[in-house]
Amino acid sequence: MWFQKTVGTVVMETETDILNGLSDEEVVRRREMYGLNKLQGKKKKTMLRMILSQLNDVLIYILLAAAVVSLILGEESDAIVIAVVIVINAVVGVIQESKAEKSLEALKKLSTPKAIVKRNGEILEIQSEELVPGDVVIIDAGRFIPCDLRLTETVNLKIEESTLTGESVPVEKAADTVFEASDTSLGDQRNMAFMSTLAAYGRGIGIAIGTGMNTEIGKIARMLEEQKNELTPLQKKLEELGKILGFGAIIICALIFIVGLLQGRPVFQMFLTAISLAVAAIPEGLPAIVTIVLAMGVQRMIKENAIVRKLPAVETLGAVNIVCSDKTGTLTQNKMTVTRFYTNGVLSPISLLEPDKQSNRLLLENMMLCNDATYSENSKTGDPTEIALLEMGFKFNLFKDELNKAHARTDEIPFESDRKLMTTVNRYENKYYVMTKGAIDNLLKVCTKAFINGDMVPLDENIKSDILSAANVMSDDALRVLGGAYKVIQDTHVELDALESDLIFIGLVGMIDPPREEVKASIELCKSSGIRTIMITGDHKNTAFAIAKELGIAEQESQAVFGSELDKLSEEELYSAIDNFRVFARVSPEHKVKIVKALKAKGNIVSMTGDGVNDAPSLKMADIGVAMGITGTDVAKGASDMILTDDNFSTIVSAIEEGRNIFNNIKKSIIFLLSCNTGELFALFLAILLGWAAPLKPIHILWVNLITDTLPALSLGVDPGDKDVMKGNPRNPKESLFAGGAGIRMFLNGLLIGLLTLTAFVIGAKVYSGNNGIFPLFPRNLSEEALTHAQTMAFVVLSVSQLFHAFNMRHPIKSIFQVGIFTNKNLLAAVLIGIFLQEVVITVPALRATFGVYELLARDWITVGILSIMPLIINEITKAIRRGLKKASV
Repeated sequence: MWFQKTVGTVVMETETDILNGLSDEEVVRRREMYGLNKLQGKKKKTMLRMILSQLNDVLIYILLAAAVVSLILGEESDAIVIAVVIVINAVVGVIQESKAEKSLEALKKLSTPKAIVKRNGEILEIQSEELVPGDVVIIDAGRFIPCDLRLTETVNLKIEESTLTGESVPVEKAADTVFEASDTSLGDQRNMAFMSTLAAYGRGIGIAIGTGMNTEIGKIARMLEEQKNELTPLQKKLEELGKILGFGAIIICALIFIVGLLQGRPVFQMFLTAISLAVAAIPEGLPAIVTIVLAMGVQRMIKENAIVRKLPAVETLGAVNIVCSDKTGTLTQNKMTVTRFYTNGVLSPISLLEPDKQSNRLLLENMMLCNDATYSENSKTGDPTEIALLEMGFKFNLFKDELNKAHARTDEIPFESDRKLMTTVNRYENKYYVMTKGAIDNLLKVCTKAFINGDMVPLDENIKSDILSAANVMSDDALRVLGGAYKVIQDTHVELDALESDLIFIGLVGMIDPPREEVKASIELCKSSGIRTIMITGDHKNTAFAIAKELGIAEQESQAVFGSELDKLSEEELYSAIDNFRVFARVSPEHKVKIVKALKAKGNIVSMTGDGVNDAPSLKMADIGVAMGITGTDVAKGASDMILTDDNFSTIVSAIEEGRNIFNNIKKSIIFLLSCNTGELFALFLAILLGWAAPLKPIHILWVNLITDTLPALSLGVDPGDKDVMKGNPRNPKESLFAGGAGIRMFLNGLLIGLLTLTAFVIGAKVYSGNNGIFPLFPRNLSEEALTHAQTMAFVVLSVSQLFHAFNMRHPIKSIFQVGIFTNKNLLAAVLIGIFLQEVVITVPALRATFGVYELLARDWITVGILSIMPLIINEITKAIRRGLKKASV
C-alpha cells in the first residue's frame, strides 16, 4: 500500500526522478506497459442485442409460438395482432434500456483534460490521459487531480474529496505522514491524492502511482461494469407466472386434444381447438399492460419530484423495507453552518447572538477578517469552513467586502497545518488589530488574556477550563470548533513571529453540516411504515452518529461502526451482525457495496440514496438506487434507478407511497386479466369435455384479451391510491400475487364468467335451433347459422361480463358504491367504450364478417345484458356478507 511507504521508498519503487521527472523514452515504454490514463468501458450493446434481450421472456416465447401456429393455420389476423403486442413491448423496453447505462460515460467525463508534470527536467502541461505511473505531477489550488498520487511535497494543501469519500470538508494533506495500518480508509490517507478530486487550497507535488482503471475511480468503474442487473420482485413474479401459464397451456392443450380424439372428433378440428385454448390461457396483453401502467406511474412520480429511469423500479419502491442513505448532501445540507458560539463564558445557539454586544461583534469581525473565502447570495468561493464563517456574518448584516474596506488587511500569516492557525493584521483607524483564528488547543497556547464582558482579564486556569469545557461540549456533538483571538498593535513594524503571541481570547464558534429540516419527519414516517433507515457515510464516526441521533436513525453509539471493522468480519459474521447497525462511518465504495449485499442477503428490499461518485457502485447494487438531482454527480445519476429533482430525502417517502399504490394497482390489473382468461378457459374446457361445439373462435378470444380487457386493466392501473397505504408494513417480496385470497377470488370469478358464457351459448343454440326443451342441454346437429348465433351471444357475454367484473377489482371488501363509481372515471369510460366497441363488432358488416358473428336482436341483447351484469351483482352480495361477518367478529 503506497500510503504505508515513505517518499524515498516510493521514488525507488516507481523508478522515477523526483527532480527531473521521467524521460520521453521512459514515458513511451511505460505507456506501452500500462496504457493510457483513461477509464475503460464494456462494449456497448447493439440495437439488435437490446431487441433480442427484450424478447428473452417466457410470455413472449409463448406469444411467438402462438403467432407462428396461427400463421401456419391461415389465421393471419390473429398472428398480426399478437405480433403487434410483441413489438409494442419490445419498443418500450428498448427505449428504457437505451436511456440507462450512462455511468461509465459520466465517469470518463470526470477524467481531467490537463495535468502539469515534470519531464526531462522541464515543467509541461499535458493531456491527463498521457500520464503514466512514475510521472511527477504538480498540484495547485483549483486544479483537479489527474490520477492517483503519493504526495511527496505539500504546502497547506487541502483537497475536496466529498464525491469520492463523502467527507464534507476539504482534507488537509501531509506528504511526510506514513501510515502503519493497512486498513486506513481513503478519507484518512492524508499522504495520498485521488483522481478526479479537487485541490481546494495550497499546492503540492506527487508521484503517479495509479492511472486509468488502476485508480480508486477506476475501481468504481470496474464495480459498475461487473454488476449484473437483477430482476425486481414483480419481474420475478411475472417470470414465474409466465412459466406457470406456459406449462399450464401445454398441459390443457394436450389434455383437450386427447379428450377430443377419444370422443372421435376430427384431428385437425381438435388441433385448432387446442390452439384456441392456448390463446385463452395466455393473457396476451399482460406484458404491455404492466409496462404501460408502470410508465403512467412514472409520469405521476415526476409530479412528486422523482424521475424514474428504469420502469420496474416504480413497483420495487413499494416493497422497500430498508433505506440506506449517504449522509453528506442527502440527510444533510452539504454545507458547513455555524450553529453555536461561546463568548463571555456562555455557550449559546447562534440564533441568540447579539451583534451589538462588544464581545460578539469582535468575534464576528475576527472570523470574517481573518478569512480568505468570498461570499454573496449568488456565489461563494473558498474553504467551506471559511464560507460558513462569512455566512454567519451575512445573517447579522455584516459583509466581508464592507469590512475589508473599513479595516484593510496590511499583513498576514497564512494557515499552516503544523500551527493550525491563521493570522491577519487589519487597520482600525490609527491602530492595527492582529486577528487570529484556529484550533482551540493551539490558540490557547498563544493567549495570555481573555475578553469577557468588555474587560480584558488574565487567562487563568479556571477560564481556560471553562473554554475547553465549552469546546468539548461542541466536539461531543460532532461540531467543528474554531477559536478567535486578537491584540492591538500601534504599527506594523512587528516581526511576524511576534504577531501570534500575547493574544486576547475572544470566543469560539462551532459548526457542522446540519441535517435537512424536513428529513426527521420523513424518517419518523418511515419507522411507522415498517421501513428502517440506515446511514452509510465516508465521514467520521462521531459526526455521523451525532447526525443520526438527531434524526432518530440511531440511539446508541454501539449502533455505529467503522468501515475498517467490516473488513475484519467474515461474510457470515457480517450477515449475522448487520441488523444491529444503523450507522456505517468512514466507509469506502467497496464497503458500501458489501453492506448493501449483506442487507439484501437477509431478504430485504434495499433502497440506497447518494450523490457522489463513491455512491455509484452501491446505487447500482441496491434494489433501488436513488440519486440526488441537484447536487448529484452524473456518475451517481447514471448508476441510479431514480433521481430526486429536489434533492429531498422526504421525496423518497412519497415515492415509496406511490410505489405501494402502483403495485396494488398492477396486482388488480393482473388478477383481473387472469380471472378473465380463467373464464375463457372454463368456457372452452367444459364445452369440449361435454362434447359440445366450441363456444368461442380464436379471434374472439384475442379480441377480448387484447381490446376488451386492456382498457379496464389499464384503468385499474391508475386507480386512485389508498390513503392508508403507508400505515402498514412493506409487503413481503416473496409473497405470491395470489396471496390474501386473491387467487381464490380469481378462480371463482373465472368460473362464474365461464359458466355465464356457456349459459349464453346454450340459450343462443336453443333459440336459433328451435329446440326449447331442457334436454339435451346443448342441441345436436346444430346448423352453421345457429352455431354462429350461439357463439355471438357467448362472445358478447364473455366480453361485457368481464367489463363489469372490472368494478369488482377495485377493492376486495368495499362495495363499488363505498369506493365510489365516479372516483375512477377512467374505468367508467373504459367499460362504456368496451361495450360500444363490442356493439360495433356485432353491427358493422365488414367487422361482422371478420369476426364470424351475427347481428343480435333486441331480445338477445336483453339476455346477454342480464347475464353480463351478474358478476357485479354476485360480487356485491358476497362482499356485503364478508363485511357483515367481519363486523360480527369484532
